[in-house]
Amino acid sequence: MAEPVILEAVRTAFGRRQGALRETRPDSLLAFALQGLLERSRVAPEAIDDVIAGCVSQAGEQGANIGRLAVLVGGLPTRVPGVSLNRMCGSSQQAVHFAAQAVAAGDARYVVAGGVENMSRVPMFLDVSLGRFEFKGFDVLNPELLARHALVHQGESAERIAEQWGITRVQCDAYAKESHRRAHAAAEAGWHREILPTPGVDAQGQPLTLARDEGVRASIDDARMASLALAFRPPGEGVVTAGNASQISDGASAVLIGDAQAARADGLRPRARFRARVVVGSDPVMQLTGVIPATHEALRRAGVSIRDLDWIEINEAFATVVLAWAREFDADMDRVNPWGGAIAHGHPLGATGAALMAKMLAGLEARGGTLGLQVMCIGHGMATATVIERV
Repeated sequence: MAEPVILEAVRTAFGRRQGALRETRPDSLLAFALQGLLERSRVAPEAIDDVIAGCVSQAGEQGANIGRLAVLVGGLPTRVPGVSLNRMCGSSQQAVHFAAQAVAAGDARYVVAGGVENMSRVPMFLDVSLGRFEFKGFDVLNPELLARHALVHQGESAERIAEQWGITRVQCDAYAKESHRRAHAAAEAGWHREILPTPGVDAQGQPLTLARDEGVRASIDDARMASLALAFRPPGEGVVTAGNASQISDGASAVLIGDAQAARADGLRPRARFRARVVVGSDPVMQLTGVIPATHEALRRAGVSIRDLDWIEINEAFATVVLAWAREFDADMDRVNPWGGAIAHGHPLGATGAALMAKMLAGLEARGGTLGLQVMCIGHGMATATVIERV
């Protein structure tokens, strides 16, 4: 079988909700990421065999197969196809897996995997009953499903994780503060090689270039953090707030995966290879704990231990997810989200998976590391995990 390798990986800077990217259509945002990827990689656009795009809310401006539309908007040759997929928060990480599998099978030589979500322009759940999705009633879901599984909002699942692992509000807030501190330090140091300076607008609508993630805070006021209301439970009965959960954001990402032999023959330098690609199902009520079995399986397939990893990227959907995972694995937290995570830089749903892959690869190179693990919790009880080895 052919060996799939990562040749280049980029992402846009992430915009805050109704921030700098609020006027950028999502198909244009993904097209911008595709163009930036090809420019950096120096791969001829006509060499791309497919574009696989993750996108969660596939409605409105994100409907009608945004993967193909971004190819056309971006000026790629019309012979380049595109497809869109939805594995919820793990969508573009799954796109990376599918791209690698296509190359390994010999079906393609070069595939772009990425994703997009402009949550300022296409609200979450727009694809479900035209945005009239009610978390408490679940009135659009199949009654047979609800008879089998007592589904709850992800925020309630995050609260139940806190209860099961004995995680406190103070611990969640401290973790969130550290996420911002690390993200700000990385931005100040200029470590984010993966970020494409992204056109946007300021508060007055004037053009600007967003060169770093807009949601990252230089400092956190402890008193203000502690005063934030609980997002999903009555006062005093939970831990999750807007401050210790991922930010609603806008962004796009793209990763170029190629056949190692063909790439070297074309004068391209592989940056990383795959040691494991995993997706698992987990309890759909707890739904965010899949990161634990996914990590175990990824480590098993890669033949490594948690101590062998130089970089661990866990999507910070909620602080409780990372804190529970950390208790299960007793990991070195200096290696977990070293440049902060979604609590600080944001979580544009369909874009985050490939964006974290790009970020992890840049981080491994910056630190001189070799092995990296990326793992993401997913709604309805799933998780994706990838182990890569820097070449």
